[in-house]
Amino acid sequence: MKLNQLNLKRPSAKKTVETAAAFSNTRGGIIFIGVNDDGGLKGISIGKETLKDWSNNISQNTEPSVIPEIRIENVNGKSIVIIRIQEYPLKPVATRGRCFRRVANSNRQMSPQEIAQMHLISTGNSWDALPARDVAFDDIDLENVRNYIKASFATGRRKFRSTEDPLEILEKLELVKDGKPTWAAILLFGKRPQSPLTQAQVHCGRFKKNVKIIDDRLFSGSIIDQVDEVMNFIRKHINVEFVISGRPRRDEIWDYPLDALREALINAVCHRDYSDTSDIQIKIFDGYIQAWNPGPLPFGITLEELYHPSHSSKPRNKLIAQVFYDLGLIERYGSGIQRMINACVEVGLPEPVFEEKFGGFMVTFRKDIFTEEYLRKLDLNERQIKGIIYIKEKAKITNKEYQKLTGIKDRLATIELNDMVDKKVLEKFGTTGRGTYYALEKAQKAQ
Repeated sequence: MKLNQLNLKRPSAKKTVETAAAFSNTRGGIIFIGVNDDGGLKGISIGKETLKDWSNNISQNTEPSVIPEIRIENVNGKSIVIIRIQEYPLKPVATRGRCFRRVANSNRQMSPQEIAQMHLISTGNSWDALPARDVAFDDIDLENVRNYIKASFATGRRKFRSTEDPLEILEKLELVKDGKPTWAAILLFGKRPQSPLTQAQVHCGRFKKNVKIIDDRLFSGSIIDQVDEVMNFIRKHINVEFVISGRPRRDEIWDYPLDALREALINAVCHRDYSDTSDIQIKIFDGYIQAWNPGPLPFGITLEELYHPSHSSKPRNKLIAQVFYDLGLIERYGSGIQRMINACVEVGLPEPVFEEKFGGFMVTFRKDIFTEEYLRKLDLNERQIKGIIYIKEKAKITNKEYQKLTGIKDRLATIELNDMVDKKVLEKFGTTGRGTYYALEKAQKAQ
């Protein structure tokens, strides 16, 4: 994990205070004064009262007050000031009526929605644990609760007594608060979760050539049921190959590993920001699938940390996450990202791409291993990459077509095409003459 830090050649009162507030809202950090952006030492001259003034400026302009640790260090004969900011336990910290958090190397002002979420998390709460407005126990489908009891008992993760009343179980799970169902209870077991939470839906679409919509569905109901319904939609719109393996049943080889797609969907449903009015979106294109959910990563975890196999788990919706775990939908907190990566790599597909985008979190799966990034790793030049793109559209290419496409002579075209054959990107069909052409290597294409 990278250290949060800010390098300043000279003190800037506004920027220093904003950064101190941002660090206290994130994981703490260090402000270096007298250091260039590239880490080079510039040094700074300061008077006796300067450190005290800086400390007072930070504490007096932050609410709650942030008390920094400030010291002077002599490095290679130059004085630099080190201001250490600790993460504040009760967040968010504001300065001049605004709240900031540290994102990469900059301070980003937080929206009112982010402020509310950060406060909930810092007090050990989550939005889904709040009592739901304008609903009653009649809005809970007790049959759904009974199905959960049976399913969680079957997974071995919960063992309720057969005599327990479903409503008592909801209370035991803290899905009832102040005598009212929580938002989690409504989303998981409600008769009509979309009333009042109209945004608690998954919008799925199948696109042709990225613009033409050939199928469009909106899935509502319990968020538990949404998982299976959306997976059925996805299966309908991706390809499957049946392979005779000698076992009693044929092996099914899908365009994408279903376990990885299901994991991405469950993460979207379980960890989305339900206070946001947007739907979850699943978009299926010819060469890739995207799953987007409203709300960026929960506070306290970064994109960089997601790739670490043992990264901490910080579920945005704690009660929903617990029920999904009981049902076996979540195997182990914090392990879903690595399982998606492993599932794709095992079948020769590119690793999924995880991004914070459009105010939410997006996962992209590609069924084509020959991405531009992958081809560059093979040291293919721009002409060769252009040739691969041509083959993807036309299925094959001849030497003459490659010459025309790239503007090079026959000899160099032969060298570059053979280079791609040697690197197992292309397969050559025919030996000599006009009948010879090149296509994507079979073994790779089948993956």
